[in-house]
Amino acid sequence: MSGRKKPQQTLIATLGSEPQVVTLVLDRLLAQDHAVDEVVVVYTAAQAVQRAMDCLRAEFARAVYPGTILREAPVLGPGFAVTDLKSEDDMWALLRTLYRELQRAKREGRIVHMAISGGRKVMAIAGMVVAQLLFDKHDRVWHLLSEGWQPGGEQKLHRPLGERVWLVPVPVLRWTDDAAIQLALGNLDDPAEAIRRQEMLARSQAMRRRKEFLEHWLSQAERQVVQAACDGLDNAAIARRLHKSERTVANQLTRVYAKLGEWLGFSEHPPDRSVLIGEFAPYLLRQGTPPG
Repeated sequence: MSGRKKPQQTLIATLGSEPQVVTLVLDRLLAQDHAVDEVVVVYTAAQAVQRAMDCLRAEFARAVYPGTILREAPVLGPGFAVTDLKSEDDMWALLRTLYRELQRAKREGRIVHMAISGGRKVMAIAGMVVAQLLFDKHDRVWHLLSEGWQPGGEQKLHRPLGERVWLVPVPVLRWTDDAAIQLALGNLDDPAEAIRRQEMLARSQAMRRRKEFLEHWLSQAERQVVQAACDGLDNAAIARRLHKSERTVANQLTRVYAKLGEWLGFSEHPPDRSVLIGEFAPYLLRQGTPPG
């Protein structure tokens, strides 16, 4: 038996006016043997949200969850508490709050569960953004679904496991699987800078991949046809420019589409001319000289 200690687990939850969106998620996670020992609640300063936060404080003070601590993460701007998400400044304050809490948990080596059902819909979107930046393969985003309850109805902080309450896992398309890049992004303290760096990295990787496809997947004749197509020429004009028959041009483009489909991972449905131009016209324009 391995003596390796299991990672600690954190639930990060956004909060609106209904405190049960936090407790119901936590109850289900604990029932699924997720050893969550920390709950981080992200909330604004709206009065209804403050009442919900008071309710959660009281619930945790009753020691309903022994061994699990409640950590508060109010959404704060520079010198002010965000009451509602009405401006770009408010949105960035939310992103920084979520990013800071997720970054701290990951630096501590924790597995993170993020519950995105509470609060404004934009809080769920912000949660997904930071998850894409900082999640690893062990972390999860959850959506809470329940039947028999409507907003404004009776607040039941706990419901028997037999009742119709579900945790739905939400897929996260992470921006990178590279451990070194994830570590580098995780060391950045500003989500805006992390997003900027990731966008630069994505563009750089895309340019390298396009160069590799043109130079190593295609013949010189196929590269010339691709250049002409990306210049906006139809098959007849390509044939005139390259002194070929239209049939030869069509056959070469068909082979290019097949290779492009394999390169993109869609070999069952090869892409067409529009995909070819959309993928490579900006690259070829930036290079300034025809390939091959």
